[in-house]
Amino acid sequence: MARYVVIASSNGSVGMRAAADVLASGGSALDAVEAGCRLVESNPEDHTVGLGGLPNLVGEVELDASITDGRTRATGAVAALKGYEHPISIARRVMERTPHVLLAGEGAARFAGEMGFERAELLTPEAQTEWEGKLRDEDPDLEPGLLRYHEHAARYLHLTRDPEKPAGGTVNFLALDAAGNLACAVSTSGWYFKYPGRVGDSPIVGAGNYADNRYGAAACTGRGELAIRAVTAHSVVMHLTYGLTVRDALRHALEDANSLEDAYGTGLSLLALDPHGDHAGVSNRAGSHYVWMNEETPEPQQEVREVVGAGT
Repeated sequence: MARYVVIASSNGSVGMRAAADVLASGGSALDAVEAGCRLVESNPEDHTVGLGGLPNLVGEVELDASITDGRTRATGAVAALKGYEHPISIARRVMERTPHVLLAGEGAARFAGEMGFERAELLTPEAQTEWEGKLRDEDPDLEPGLLRYHEHAARYLHLTRDPEKPAGGTVNFLALDAAGNLACAVSTSGWYFKYPGRVGDSPIVGAGNYADNRYGAAACTGRGELAIRAVTAHSVVMHLTYGLTVRDALRHALEDANSLEDAYGTGLSLLALDPHGDHAGVSNRAGSHYVWMNEETPEPQQEVREVVGAGT
């Protein structure tokens, strides 16, 4: 059994060493997944998480995140949060400072301010240019900031993109520490060109994120609507309770999500880690991978996810 392990979606590479350093120094899995996630949230080159995230239909960056403690099964989450760079840390504060699990929208932003988090402009010039360009491709005479656009956002719903494009997607961090505790963190700016207020699986515990020291931890990226409907992260862990291997538990959970009648051709990828340090990833699209580190790896290691279902 490994002394510690941390795994992450591929875009988590920038935060892997920070997470592994926490674990190597005897820190908790909870601290490790938060530390790794924060570096991805601060990476302006990743347009699907935190700073530089691509906006919703009306040009606003809305962030979702959740964090789970496998030791206690305590959890905290924020959804449709605007104006703060580190939703994962705000989610942890929800877990530790309130009797609630999930705060959303203006309430989440109010709480962040009261907890001393600094406001930030999340829409970078590059992301704004991308957003405006897409709108003007549709209507050359459209000024994106015009009130008529904000009053009629629904007419542009056909512009929504595949939730796994541009490349990167939601970030997942799962960790096992030396004390045998599991934790999971998930953070995202959500589906590009989503309708304002859309919330995916990332802040929904049981859908996009779940951890239980007794059995394992799991997280999702991709089409959050599928993971919500199939309660996918919890499904992975429940399969582990039946004695399945990590890989088989992931396969069963993804097959269930794939069985939804409108799931064909829609991207969904899963990661899982068990209390022994065994880990795996699956996806219903070819070419997906994840990264991991333990006490024997000085650099992040890349692992290909097994394709389950009709990969495209």
